[in-house]
Amino acid sequence: MNILVDADACPVKDIIISCGSEFNIPIIMVTDTSHIIDEDGFKVVTVDKSSDSADLFIANLSKKGDVAVTQDYGLATLLVAKGVHTVHQNGFLYTNENIDRMLFERHLSKEQRRNKKRFKGGMRKRTKEDDEKFRKCFFELLKSLSI
Repeated sequence: MNILVDADACPVKDIIISCGSEFNIPIIMVTDTSHIIDEDGFKVVTVDKSSDSADLFIANLSKKGDVAVTQDYGLATLLVAKGVHTVHQNGFLYTNENIDRMLFERHLSKEQRRNKKRFKGGMRKRTKEDDEKFRKCFFELLKSLSI
């Protein structure tokens, strides 16, 4: 089992490293050439800077039973179909039961953006509570897979 991370815009890399190290699970961070990760304790794979390079690499590398962290619903769909335990950076699991709804909601949001509908507030800043929610979800997943 490996932990595969869509690392380009991942705000929880430190948590992934901490939890993965605790369970002694190899970690592979995948990023494109516009991001540089220079830390110890995991493998870094750098791919071309095109829109889906990291996603395609992760999809091809992954195997049933691996764990992946991504915020990309399209990639998550491919991974769930392969039997990869897939976690969103906000601390929830992608499953066969919820992925269709999330893809539909993404589609609706894209349509609203295309029609120039704006929403007040925009993106909210990430909080310590968000990180703790991810830590709990990720730790419990790794714990359940390590038994």
